[in-house]
Parts: sequence; C-alpha cells; structure tokens
Amino acid sequence: MFKELGQLGGLLKNLPRMREEMDKIKSRLGQIRAEGDAGAGMVRVRVNGAMEVISCTLSDEAIALKDKELLEDLFVGAANQALTKIRQQVSQETAKMAADMGMPPGMMTDAS
Repeated sequence: MFKELGQLGGLLKNLPRMREEMDKIKSRLGQIRAEGDAGAGMVRVRVNGAMEVISCTLSDEAIALKDKELLEDLFVGAANQALTKIRQQVSQETAKMAADMGMPPGMMTDAS
C-alpha cells in the first residue's frame, strides 16, 4: 500500500512535466497518419492521430461502378480499417510516453 502511495506522490510531483509531455503528444498525434482501403484499393481513406479523416480517394473503377450503396459500404470499411490502425499507433505512442515518464504500465491506455 505504501509503495503505491509513493508512486502516486512521485506522479503528482511530476505533474508539470506530465502536462508538457501531454501537449507534445497531442501535437504529434496530429502528424501521425494511417490509411485503410477496401474493394482491393477502390476506396482509400487516410486519417490522422486526432481521429480525423484527412482524405478519401476513389479509383476510376469505383466511380465507373455507379453503385452508390457499394461505394458507401467500401468507404465505411476503409475508414474503419484506417481508424483501427491509427488507434494502435496512438496507443503505442502514449504507452511509450508513459514509460518514458516512469508511469506504471496501462496508466494511459485511452488517449482519445
């Protein structure tokens, strides 16, 4: 029990540094990119670490299909794939930051 209190006290002492590191990671998250695709590349979606869609590309083949429902499904699939990838990258970044600051594993599992 006293060990945990000591760790908590150490974390509180490092609060200003933690805030500074959180600001840095928020800035880095906007620069991280991931891409998802669906329909063998007919639809590609890029997202950033702030969970924002930054681009969507449709191939000429996708446009030629003229199938609105299919394109909507492909977009959803590509976007979800990209978001899954970016969540993994964000999780790795926050885990690295937490480890660098001496925080216990799992303390910063939700960066959003």
